[in-house]
Amino acid sequence: MPPKKRKADAADAEVDGQEWSGGELSDAETFKRLENKFSLVGHQKPRHQTDGASGLFQNDQASQPLKPDHASRPMWVVEDGKIILESFSPLFPEAQDFLINIAEPISRVSRMHEYALTAHSLFAAVSVGHTPDEIINRLEKYSKAVLNSSVVSFIKKSSAAYGKAKIVLKKTLSYIESDDPALLRQLLQDPVISQSLADSSATLITEAAPKFGQMMIPGTKMAAGANQIAQPEIAAEEPEEPNKIIAALREDDEEEEEAKVHSFQIRSETREAVIKQCWEIGYPLTQEYDFNNDQVNANLDIDLKPHAQIRYYQEKALSKMFSNSRARSGVIVLPCGAGKTLVGITAACGVKKSCIVLCNSTMSAIQWRTEFINWSNINPDDIAVLTSMEKNVFPRSAGVLVTTYHMLAASGKRAHDTAAALKFIQEREWGLLIADEVHIIPAAMFKKVTYSVASHCKLGLTATLLREDDKIGTLNFLVGPKLYEANWQELSQQGHIAKVQCAEVWCRMAPEFYREWLNTTGSNSPKKQLLAVLNPYKFQACQFLIDYHHKRGDKTIVFSDNVYALTKYSNKLECAQIHGGTPQHERQLVLDNFRNNPAIHTIFLSKIGDTSLDLPEATCLIQISSHYGSRRQEAQRLGRILRAKRRNDEGFNAFFYSLVSKDTDEMTYAARRQSFLVDQGYAFKIITRLEGIEDRTDLYFRTLTDRKELLTEVCLAKESDAAEEQIAGDTFSMNLNKRKKGGARRTAGTLADLSGGAGMSYIEYNKTKNKELSKSKGVKNNFIRKLNSSHTNAKKRKAAGQ
Repeated sequence: MPPKKRKADAADAEVDGQEWSGGELSDAETFKRLENKFSLVGHQKPRHQTDGASGLFQNDQASQPLKPDHASRPMWVVEDGKIILESFSPLFPEAQDFLINIAEPISRVSRMHEYALTAHSLFAAVSVGHTPDEIINRLEKYSKAVLNSSVVSFIKKSSAAYGKAKIVLKKTLSYIESDDPALLRQLLQDPVISQSLADSSATLITEAAPKFGQMMIPGTKMAAGANQIAQPEIAAEEPEEPNKIIAALREDDEEEEEAKVHSFQIRSETREAVIKQCWEIGYPLTQEYDFNNDQVNANLDIDLKPHAQIRYYQEKALSKMFSNSRARSGVIVLPCGAGKTLVGITAACGVKKSCIVLCNSTMSAIQWRTEFINWSNINPDDIAVLTSMEKNVFPRSAGVLVTTYHMLAASGKRAHDTAAALKFIQEREWGLLIADEVHIIPAAMFKKVTYSVASHCKLGLTATLLREDDKIGTLNFLVGPKLYEANWQELSQQGHIAKVQCAEVWCRMAPEFYREWLNTTGSNSPKKQLLAVLNPYKFQACQFLIDYHHKRGDKTIVFSDNVYALTKYSNKLECAQIHGGTPQHERQLVLDNFRNNPAIHTIFLSKIGDTSLDLPEATCLIQISSHYGSRRQEAQRLGRILRAKRRNDEGFNAFFYSLVSKDTDEMTYAARRQSFLVDQGYAFKIITRLEGIEDRTDLYFRTLTDRKELLTEVCLAKESDAAEEQIAGDTFSMNLNKRKKGGARRTAGTLADLSGGAGMSYIEYNKTKNKELSKSKGVKNNFIRKLNSSHTNAKKRKAAGQ
C-alpha cells in the first residue's frame, strides 16, 4: 500500500499566505461544505432505518413508479442526481445531446452512460438558454419513472440562483456587479466580502449596462459563410421627415435610461475567497467577459486561416464558452490528440484581445507558438514566448504571450530581463488567459498566477480533469466550472482519435528475482519496485513486443518512471532514451529522428514524456514502470498514441501495453490506474502468455547465469538508483526556493505527492544552456554516439567516392 497522505504543514500554509492550524478545514472539507450548499442532499427527505438490512435498499428507486411505456424511454433519474442512460436506446442520440448540456459525465462505457446533475452543470445549462421548466420537462420525457420531487426542487433552486451577480474585470481591477442594488448591499453585509473591499468606505458604483453584441465562433461553417457574403450596395438615403427623426431620438433616449448596472470593487487577491463565500450564501458569481463592448483594451488582429475548420465537438465546447455573445470562464476537457490547442487558438480568435497562454514546459510553449502561426493569420511579431531561454514580449498594443507556470510563480530575485517581462504582464489587462494542462496546477501556485495576471476570461484545457488528492474541485473557484467533456469512444469511432487496443500483460517473476523480492522488507521499498521492473521475463516481453510491432511497421514508445531501469532497457536494446537529465539539444535530435527517420522505430521515455509531447507517428506504447495507481498518468500516456493515424487500418490502429510483474504490488496498482480509462469506455485485455515468445532464442536473459548477473547488478544498485525520477523544481509548495543544482534528481514519493497531491508538475530549467552548447560534443547517450558515428562514416564514404 502507498504511504498515507500527509496533512498540510507550515510550508504549504506559508505559500498560501496563511498560517496553518489543525482546527481549520482542509481544501477538500471546505469544497465539500460549499458543494453541499447546492447539492441534492438538502432536498432529499430523511429516511429512517428499521433494521440492519434496510440500509441496503435505500437507493432501489421503489418509491418512483414506472411509467407505462418505460421500456421505450432511455434513462433513469435517481434521487441523488445520478442519471443512467441506455446507449442502445433509439432515443440515445437526442438524450445524450441534452444531457451534455445539463449534467456532468461520470462514466461512459459501451452500453450504459452515467451522468450527474450538479449546480455547476445547471448553471452552464441556464447560461446557454435552457430554462428550469424546459430541463424538468425534457427529463420527464426521457425518464422511465416519475421524477423525484427532490430532483425537481434542486433544479429550480440551482437555476434560480444563476446570474444574479457576477465578477468582472475593469482596468485590471476586480468588481462584483449586478443589476439589483439591494442584492449588492446584502452581499456587503457579509463579513468575508466586506473585508475584501478595495475601499471600505466606498459606495456602490452605478453605470449604464453594456448591450449584447453578435458573435459567431471562428472556424465554423456559419462563420465561413458569413465572411463570404458580399456586402450589399448602400443606396443614397432620402432625407427623413422631422417627426420621424424626433421619434427615433426619443426611442434612443428611453433605451439608454432603461438598463443600469451596479458594482463595488474588491481586492484582486481575494477573488477566490469572495467567489467561495458568495457560493456559500446562495449567490454564486458568474465569470463572463463582454469582449464585444470592451472599448478599453486594444483589439488583436487575429482570425483562423481559411483552411482551418473546427470539428463538431470543438464547436460544441466553444459554444459552451461563448454564450450570449460573452466569454465564460471554465474548463474544457478533450482527449489527447483531439485538438485542445486548436480550441484554445479559436477562443483567442473569438475574443480578439490580448491573450496569455500558460504551459507546463518550455517544449510545450514552443509548440503553442508554432500552432498559433500554423492555424491563425496572426503576425508572427505579435506572438512572443517567455521562457528561461527566450524572454520576449510583443511590441504592439495587443498580442499573444506564451509562457510557463514557473516563470510566473517562481519567487525570489529575478534577472533584469525576466523582471521587465513580468512587469509587462502584470501591468496590462488580458482578454483571455489559456491554462494548458490545468489539472496539474496546485492550488497555492495557481493562486499566485491568477493574482499576477489580470485576465477577463480564463480557459482551462486538459485531457484528464483528475488529481489523486481532493483539490480538483478548487478549480471551480480559481478558473471556473467544467464547460464541456467529450466522449472518447465516440471520437474514436468517428476517426477523430485513434482506435486503441489496451492490454495488460502479466509477466511471471523469475524465481531468483521473486525470492529477493519477498526477502526485501517494506511494502514501498524502492528496491522491491526495481526488482519488479527489471524482472527478466518482463524484459523479454518488452523485447518481444518491440520486435513484433517493428515488423508491422509501427513506431513504439516505451515508458519507465525509473531512470535506472530505463537506461538498462534502452542500452541493452540499443534504443534512444530521453529523461530529465538529457540535454535539450539531444532530446530534440532524438525526437526529430523518431518522427522522420524510418530506421528509428523505438524510443524510451521517462515521466517527462507524459504530457506536451507531440508524436503522431507513434502507434504502439509499452509501459514497463509507472507511478503507483495514478489514473492521470495512465490516461496521459495513452494520449501519446491517441492522435488520429495516417493509415486507416480496419479495427484497432494503435496499441497500449502495460507490463506488470505477477504476484507483486504492480498488479494492485494497475487496476486502480485503469479505472479512469475504463470509465471512458476502454476495455483492458488480460494477456497471460505472448504466443510465440517461447520459440524466440534471441531474447535476452534466457539463461540462469544472465539472470543472476542482472540480479547482482540490481542488488548492488544505490537507493537513489532504485527511486523514481523527480525533476528538480517540481515541488512548488515546499522546494520552489530551495532547488539544488543539476539537471535532475531522484527521490521517493507517495501517490498523492507525485501525481498532484503535493503540488508537483514537470518544469524544465535551463541554467546550463551555455555549458551544453560548448560541450555538445561530449554526448553520453549511446544511441546519439552511434547516430553521430554513422553520419560521420557516411560523409567519409561519400567524400572517398568523389
